[in-house]
Amino acid sequence: MDLQNLIDAAFEDRSLLRDEKYSEAVKAVIALLDRGELRVAEKTEDGSWDVNAWVKRAVLMYFGVQGMETLEVGPFEFHDKIPLKKNLAAQKVRVVPPGVARFGSHLEPGTILMPGYVNIGARVGEGTMVDTWATVGSCAQIGKGVHLSGGVGIGGVLEPPGARPVIIEDGAFIGSRCIVVEGAHIGEEAVLGAGVVITKSTAILDVRGDEPVEYRGEVPARAIVIPGAREKKFPAGTFHVPCALIIGERSESTDKKVSLNEALREHGVQV
Repeated sequence: MDLQNLIDAAFEDRSLLRDEKYSEAVKAVIALLDRGELRVAEKTEDGSWDVNAWVKRAVLMYFGVQGMETLEVGPFEFHDKIPLKKNLAAQKVRVVPPGVARFGSHLEPGTILMPGYVNIGARVGEGTMVDTWATVGSCAQIGKGVHLSGGVGIGGVLEPPGARPVIIEDGAFIGSRCIVVEGAHIGEEAVLGAGVVITKSTAILDVRGDEPVEYRGEVPARAIVIPGAREKKFPAGTFHVPCALIIGERSESTDKKVSLNEALREHGVQV
């Protein structure tokens, strides 16, 4: 609680950051995030997510207390305020050059980061693959056993501090070039086909019944989703606007990998 009180006070009065006690508190929070001892958002027993707004406040203030420095990694040179993660072997994390994970992010053991990017405050679960050119934005929470395919863009959510970050639950499969932003929530073992865009305002239409059922910012667990479009009237005429279509569901009765392969074949989902 002492650490939280220091962060909250400094966030309300930034001049306090000139006092080493407050600036060191900010750095301590980021170090705890890096080690996985703190996280920006936590899942509750009822399946909802609580946001630790004070932790996000510390992330925002970290940019103010850190100075610019030149970082050299082999032939690569960076000029930034935030160092890279270190001691990856001890953490049982695989990072393929030129993949980058910033200090203050946490990659659980068994994570594989191809030449992608994980930003400060983000957490990536055990056994998850962050594939080539996939990006995990600030404070995003990625579950265990997730596959973020090539070119996936997981957006960062830093402000306001109380806003929910993007959440990808355990076992989800996010197809190539998908975009998930603005605090969207992807349920456990859901499958997003290639090119799906999910924002907090995207219409997500379950079209398996006689009438569509609409979601916003939430993809249900085990749903199979593809890109879609629907007509919308504007003053200048009627046009098609993007949406997402729930066309199926992964089976619970079979092994997850078998279920995923069968689901993709059955519904012709591109990944």
